[in-house]
Amino acid sequence: MRIFKAILIASALFLLVPSGSAQTGPSAAPAASSAAGASTPFTPSAPSDILRRSLDEVQQTVNALKLDKWKRGTVRDEAGTNVDAIQRDLQGTLPSLLKEADSAPGTLSKVLPLSRNVDALYDVLIHLVEGSRVSAPGDQVGALQTALADLEKARVRLGNQLVQTAVVLEKQIVDLRTTVQTQTASLKAAAPPPPAPKCPAPPAPAKKKRPVATTTTTTTTAKPAAGTPANKPATQPAKPQQ
Repeated sequence: MRIFKAILIASALFLLVPSGSAQTGPSAAPAASSAAGASTPFTPSAPSDILRRSLDEVQQTVNALKLDKWKRGTVRDEAGTNVDAIQRDLQGTLPSLLKEADSAPGTLSKVLPLSRNVDALYDVLIHLVEGSRVSAPGDQVGALQTALADLEKARVRLGNQLVQTAVVLEKQIVDLRTTVQTQTASLKAAAPPPPAPKCPAPPAPAKKKRPVATTTTTTTTAKPAAGTPANKPATQPAKPQQ
């Protein structure tokens, strides 16, 4: 895992170097060719194609070990424990992880579990090789060292492919975000302006009520007919006869 992290950092620095250095004149031609190569679609290899040969070599080397020829002691006992762990991993856990990774070699969530498992296998194999230098015969030490070196090469290759896959995926995300932002800005520019808010109509003026005309009755005094005295005495009642 430490080696894988170092590979990630080194690969990131390597990717940054061409962009930070300016080239002019004839030396610009290699940069142009590298840029043309970078535009080629990246197709990751199946992880089993990278690891299968080294894993088979580890399997054969471990199966061929003869621990009874090792010096007796805790080193040989620990080597037996490591051999059992390696065989369980090679026969039980790794095949399913390889199958998952091969189904989607460009998907980090499928390949990273396999990479972590190979890192753990490599650590156990290192302990086995270190113990063999103390207790094992020379031929077994040489076989273990060769298997370890081949597994290390496969780990580095798989780690480089993981870095390249991560770079490609990150570029796709950035390009997609840029495309979405550009399309959103274009849609906003092409959209018609919103209609102006309608002002509410002023309320109609209240109709004034006209005052009701009051009719006044005028009393007219009839004029007396001609020849009639203006002030006619009222008719007095007849007195009763005595």
